[in-house]
Amino acid sequence: MDRQGHTSTNFPVPHKKISVDIKGIQTDIIISSYEDHILVMATQIGAMGTILNARKEEGMAIHPTFSVSVIFGKRDEPMLVACARQLIEQISSSGSPKTLLLSLGLKDHSMDTLKTIVSSVTENRLW
Repeated sequence: MDRQGHTSTNFPVPHKKISVDIKGIQTDIIISSYEDHILVMATQIGAMGTILNARKEEGMAIHPTFSVSVIFGKRDEPMLVACARQLIEQISSSGSPKTLLLSLGLKDHSMDTLKTIVSSVTENRLW
């Protein structure tokens, strides 16, 4: 797994672009931090793919509850939902109140691919 990345200040919002080789497939990841949400785009196909929204539910519960919904794309891919849930849990556990907008345009939807995406985003986090 090779990683290349850089951060740019020219774009109007803080963001990072990284490129990861996952099982021989170049995977481009862009992480952008907006005022109220984090946008993560991961693609192996050069397009956005399935778009998911994830957020922490507000309430009085001791253990946090998270909501993940598919906005556009494949609704029958539970691993994509699991990926979004892992990322929103990471964002929330760091103390950030931001929601997550996640775009996954992947050729390979395997658990290993999604784990690598989660770890790459977490290592390069902007929250």
